[in-house]
Amino acid sequence: MKLKCWNPLIVILLLVFLSSCSKTKVFSEKDISIIPKPAHLEVKSDVFEFTQKTKFVVKNEEQMEISDLLIKKFKKAEGWKLEMVNEIPNKNYVQYITDDSLEDEAYNLVVDSNKIVIKAKGITGFLYGLESIRQLLPITIESNTMVENEVWIVPNLEIKDRPRFKWRGLMLDVSRHFFKKEYIKKVIDGLAMHKMNVLHLHLVDDQGWRIEIKKYPKLTEIGAFRLDQEDAHWDGRRVTTPTDTATYGGFYTQDDIKDIVSYASSRGVEVIPEIEMPAHVMSAIASYPELSCFENPIGVPSGGVWPITEIYCAGKESTFEFLENVLLEVMVLFPSKYIHVGGDEATKTNWSKCPHCKKRMQENNLKDVNELQSYFIKRMEAFINSHDKKLLGWDEIIEGGLAPDATVMSWRGVQGGVEATAHGHDVVMTPGTHCYFDHYQGPQNEEPLAWGGYTPLSKVYEFNPIVEGMDEEQAAHVLGGQANLWSEQIKTESHSEYMIFPRLAAMSEALWSPKELRDWNDFSERITSLMKRYEHLGINYAKSAYLITADVNIDMDTKEVDVHLKNEFPNTDIRYSLDSDTLSDSPITYNGPIKLTQSTTINASLFANGEPIGTPFQKIIKFHKGVGKKVSFKDTFHENYQGEGEFTLLNTLRGSKNFHDGHWQAWLNKDMEAIIDLEKETEVHQVKLGAMENQGPGIYFPIEVKVLLSDDGKKFNEVGNVTREYEKNPTSDLKEFVVDFNKQNARYVKVIAINLKSTPEGNGVFLFVDEILID
Repeated sequence: MKLKCWNPLIVILLLVFLSSCSKTKVFSEKDISIIPKPAHLEVKSDVFEFTQKTKFVVKNEEQMEISDLLIKKFKKAEGWKLEMVNEIPNKNYVQYITDDSLEDEAYNLVVDSNKIVIKAKGITGFLYGLESIRQLLPITIESNTMVENEVWIVPNLEIKDRPRFKWRGLMLDVSRHFFKKEYIKKVIDGLAMHKMNVLHLHLVDDQGWRIEIKKYPKLTEIGAFRLDQEDAHWDGRRVTTPTDTATYGGFYTQDDIKDIVSYASSRGVEVIPEIEMPAHVMSAIASYPELSCFENPIGVPSGGVWPITEIYCAGKESTFEFLENVLLEVMVLFPSKYIHVGGDEATKTNWSKCPHCKKRMQENNLKDVNELQSYFIKRMEAFINSHDKKLLGWDEIIEGGLAPDATVMSWRGVQGGVEATAHGHDVVMTPGTHCYFDHYQGPQNEEPLAWGGYTPLSKVYEFNPIVEGMDEEQAAHVLGGQANLWSEQIKTESHSEYMIFPRLAAMSEALWSPKELRDWNDFSERITSLMKRYEHLGINYAKSAYLITADVNIDMDTKEVDVHLKNEFPNTDIRYSLDSDTLSDSPITYNGPIKLTQSTTINASLFANGEPIGTPFQKIIKFHKGVGKKVSFKDTFHENYQGEGEFTLLNTLRGSKNFHDGHWQAWLNKDMEAIIDLEKETEVHQVKLGAMENQGPGIYFPIEVKVLLSDDGKKFNEVGNVTREYEKNPTSDLKEFVVDFNKQNARYVKVIAINLKSTPEGNGVFLFVDEILID
């Protein structure tokens, strides 16, 4: 066969066509995955392509600095060293244009095939415009290694964007567990990426003083370190003494703080210091006992303290001298407008007995210790105001009378914020229901230890700082909102990241985007793209929203169990199989509740593009010989933990690590002794008892489980037992206590679980039981 010769012109045209194919992608608005969602977005035809010849037109060092953020990404991913110039090229450039008519953080972004133009009033707007360009680029722009065969195109479009709220914050508690400066910087990078603009550093608490104060060196010599009791639950640690060897902790030098603040400023983030007062200051009192009412020497606590009675003395002038000197050094380090003084959870019993405090109240006509706290905060506000700063505090500062110019951070729900705005005060809304990132974000059995509560991604996304019922004047006083990450249970930086991301993305959209544009279904599609960026960035983000959970119900009359499978995202593809150790090759698509009448193992997974993704799900429903049988107790379970009532321990349903999930029955300082009537003589050989341990709230495993059998319900013979000695446990755990014995017939089964009854510290003990399985 003879080959025909190709016309050279055709070859050239074909090569041109092939080389331009990469630029012919047609974008629609659905292809744009920017988070937070821009206020106005219009996608146009064609694209802009970054090449090795793309230039950044800059006019000052600030523009050079933010340009370098993207230039470095091209250097890592493609090996390019893109150039910054002062003169505008003919084409293929990124330009910044100052527009004083725009609001402070607003930006306009116009992309056409020849150039990208960002208009803003100042550097923060330019930065946010650049962050949007970053999210328009292929995900691999985040790679730390060279990328093969990527075409760096962004769609032609126009964005007009501005934030809904001016306060878009994250609080990091670095007192309970100390995190290094490098990690703080990584968090700041994450804030800038999400167009968040406040980092609130909780620098002082009972368990650690984290900032160098040159006038008071003992604050870090003593107050920054504590006895290492990390092997015990946060609320199960012994009281420390001044003679304990303190090795666990750390602090930031003043040079560290300067570095953090400068780094944050270059990324549009304001760092707000929190210097707690009058409570949460045992680390300071351990350093300088004279700051307290009765000057008792104490150690820096290693764990939870409640109630917090060792607080600053409000009656001594030396207390205020100390705090003013501390704040003088703090205010030099932090150029922020606000100084956060805490003000929360002060138990004022010492004040009511202290002669200095009594004298203070008498001299100032204060009727009670609440008004004394108000005096304390108002006095500190006057000092802070005299240095051109504003006082910010948790909503307890309202009690006894709010300081004249104070800003309130409302955390105990929203009522404190509503009250403060009604009196003309600015507020930052941060209710625990939506903003506490130390809460669980997925099913507790699958999650690392958290403080408690449940604040999943979708709940964060629902957050609205403007509360229904506020009038326009009140709404104008709402500065915005903030996520809080308390670190009692968070020991590592990796765990901290896990709790922040991706919930920070949901918070950013709740605080930036117009309320009418927010849509959970739309966000659910965009967040998957952002999660892939997290992976390239080495961010240990939580995939909890993908986790499959099950709602299980049993009809005790028909003994039929309904299992409902779900996850956070809408319209997801869940598939399952029954009675196998793993998901089968031909799983069933889940379309409704799975009905069961016999023991079954359910394996399920979320699917995407026909492939299983995320963590596999498994649920074992066990129809044992005791299901639905009558049970009687020697001592009735606790009134606060009654489970589902009569059949709780014999209904096939297992409790989770959330001891409030309604599946648990509990006994306080008592043994559990239950008799199950099997209704007729039945062959049995094994009993399992499901229990929980969470030593923080006082829940401990039984120290022994015994099984006894009877034919008549009166005379019982012990057939087996298992024991477990008490041991420290910093986590939350579930355990089955299995008692095996020789096969024998019996009608009645007695199960006794022996309660520890008293902790080593002398506190009471809960025994939690969720199911007794009889085989």
